[in-house]
Amino acid sequence: MARTTFSVATFNMYNLQDADTPLYPTSKPWTPEEFKRKSEWAAWQLGIIGADIVGMQEVWSKSALDAILAVDPQGLADEYDVLATPAVGTSITCAALVRKGLLTGKPRWITDFPKAVRLESRDDPGDPQAPVIDVSIKSFSRPVLNFQVQLRDDEPPTEVFVVHLKSKLPTQISKEAWYKKSSATYRPHQQALGDGISTIRRTAEAVAVRVLLNGVMRDTETPVIVLGDINDGKESNTANILTSQPRYLVGDSQGGSDFGLYSAQTLQEYRDTRDVYYTHVHQDLRESLDHVLVSEQFYDHSRKRVWLFDGLLINNDHLNFENHRQTGTGDHGIVRVSFKHDPVK
Repeated sequence: MARTTFSVATFNMYNLQDADTPLYPTSKPWTPEEFKRKSEWAAWQLGIIGADIVGMQEVWSKSALDAILAVDPQGLADEYDVLATPAVGTSITCAALVRKGLLTGKPRWITDFPKAVRLESRDDPGDPQAPVIDVSIKSFSRPVLNFQVQLRDDEPPTEVFVVHLKSKLPTQISKEAWYKKSSATYRPHQQALGDGISTIRRTAEAVAVRVLLNGVMRDTETPVIVLGDINDGKESNTANILTSQPRYLVGDSQGGSDFGLYSAQTLQEYRDTRDVYYTHVHQDLRESLDHVLVSEQFYDHSRKRVWLFDGLLINNDHLNFENHRQTGTGDHGIVRVSFKHDPVK
């Protein structure tokens, strides 16, 4: 296989669940009519973007995903391998569509943090005034999907990770025993406490993903792609942990990073005269929560470049309206990134 181009996408599926089947306790199930509109819109989007690999978040049900692929006249079911084994309708997981012929080996869903994740500090010589900290989170809120694809027969497989980190929504604490015991103390600060807990959890999850990445990237030539909704922007601490903040070069400079990840958003910004990239709207605030991150094998200025960045597009017009149930649209933008085979000379 001498593939010369390929593309990836990240697509938050907005609670993809079968019709008349429970979602969150605070969310109404999709009616059959709503699910029909939802599946038709998602199939249309998948047909438009035409990506070879699609990382997906908020997938409850594999059968619901299969229903999208069965929508005519897209013919999507014949094009993709569906990676959604844990999606049995009872909880949310990450999933993926992989163009037939690319997948190698078996996918795995990772729930537990790697053993090397330890967020504890009792004696920081860099800041002796800092108090003791010990974060006891041991698993992901949404299992991370990891699989390999063979883009070309003459090159090593590419590791792909699909992630969905903890939401920015504040953790609900009103049912906690400690809250009930002293509710008068905590009630005025519910949002701040809930925001803090969610942020700590998301940060811990970013660290755990980074540890997984280190395991396949450090001192190797392994190409890596991360697709996902990290619920944070590209300059956030969350993103910095995931990427390890490699240097972006300009002109004819060459470099690279053995274990760094490059944001496709930044790569596109270097080519655009205006940045209007956003993938989510909350209270009129436009944010970029959905990301494609790539290793140095996909970075234009890397001495180890194999694939050249060939552009990013984002479908987000549907975010101008909040009638997602009525129209079947999602609540996130869909990000597609293209590459062409062009090893550095």
